[in-house]
Amino acid sequence: MDTETAADDITDAIAHIEMHRQESAKMAGLEPACNEALRKLHEILHREQEAAQLHGPGTLHPANVRVLTAAIEKVKKLTGAPSKGAGRVHRPRQGQKGVSPPGAPHQPPRNRGRRTMGRRGDR
Repeated sequence: MDTETAADDITDAIAHIEMHRQESAKMAGLEPACNEALRKLHEILHREQEAAQLHGPGTLHPANVRVLTAAIEKVKKLTGAPSKGAGRVHRPRQGQKGVSPPGAPHQPPRNRGRRTMGRRGDR
């Protein structure tokens, strides 16, 4: 993170949101806690992006935007949500069964016939 050039209030807000996310994750679970943290981070990011457009590149706002974007990507990685530019498709390793995509034709298991458990057909 680019914490040297970001405003103190932004780094404090990110730290506060992160601490609250960790506490919420213990109580409510990881996904709801991360969703709340992402919502708060996006709100601050939106304000900083607007301020950066109004005041220009000579202020701390562009650095704040970079720090907030990095914090958002970090939280997204925790939830497993695809991050910006993530076009990589997960492929199962060799020997692991994969899940077919939605709408793909279902392949039923092969019928191996009746097994006789070591006995011949005569009773």
